[in-house]
Amino acid sequence: MTGYRVAIAGATGVVGRTIMEVLAERRFPVSELRLLATERSAGQKLPFAGRKIEVRIAAPDDFEGVDLAFFAVGTEASRVLVPMAIAKGAVAIDKSNAFRMAAGVPLVVPEVNSHALAGHSGIIASPNCTTIQTVMALKPLLDIAGLDWVHVCSYQAVSGSGREGMDELQAQRQAMAAGEPPRAKLYPCPIADNVIPHIDSFGPDGYTGEERKMLTETRKILDLPDLPVAATCVRVPVMVAHATAVMVKTKEPISAPDARRAIGAFPGVVLMDEPGTFIDPLDAAGRDEVLVGRVREAPGMPNTLEMDRRR
Repeated sequence: MTGYRVAIAGATGVVGRTIMEVLAERRFPVSELRLLATERSAGQKLPFAGRKIEVRIAAPDDFEGVDLAFFAVGTEASRVLVPMAIAKGAVAIDKSNAFRMAAGVPLVVPEVNSHALAGHSGIIASPNCTTIQTVMALKPLLDIAGLDWVHVCSYQAVSGSGREGMDELQAQRQAMAAGEPPRAKLYPCPIADNVIPHIDSFGPDGYTGEERKMLTETRKILDLPDLPVAATCVRVPVMVAHATAVMVKTKEPISAPDARRAIGAFPGVVLMDEPGTFIDPLDAAGRDEVLVGRVREAPGMPNTLEMDRRR
């Protein structure tokens, strides 16, 4: 085989375009690329590998002969399109929440649980953005000291809402600079100069959907179904790069220096933990690695560490 026949559903969105960029950057062997979207975006031509590729409306025949199909669409669209791709023999890599917790569907962060890929039956689910960066720093601690419980606070950029979120923040900034009131459409209140502890819908237990994903996905990826996980997820007025502040209690004692060494040696993680330094969104934007810093022992709390991370 000289390359893979690849399809990207949702190709005109922020995530779809990023998938194209990563394929090009990593020189992934693509013999044919099919770009798929809704009727609204059909007909656009997007650049890839020195040529222009026309975007088509996603239909079953578009997956005929495809080896890998990436899905950068919403949950409901994935539930319709992913079975089409599988029926045509493609392996579906889905970015939505549609199949993450389904039995028999591996939820994979390659550096953490690539072994789970062996059990797939056509669908591979990609975890939530903040879950990915969290488990990347938890896994080395799990391997050497075990995990007792985890508490996460996330500070999530508007890119997590796609182009619509980024456009809303930019429009609100421009309105405020002109002395006009910012108008909220996507979010429940203005995001410019603000923080919103409301991502996804609230459940009867007071948890939001985003916070529930952090809990259930972390347990599944780490194969710790009973791990206590608590989360608070907040939207912040940053264009790109999510951040999390994590407190973790390990089963066995581990010092901050030992934790730093383990985290810094983990594939895909960059330790930025010089004394007096910190990681900001400008450090992380555009990078593939998870940046981890401020690894420290929690005062008066045995076996408990705190750390910050961004991606």
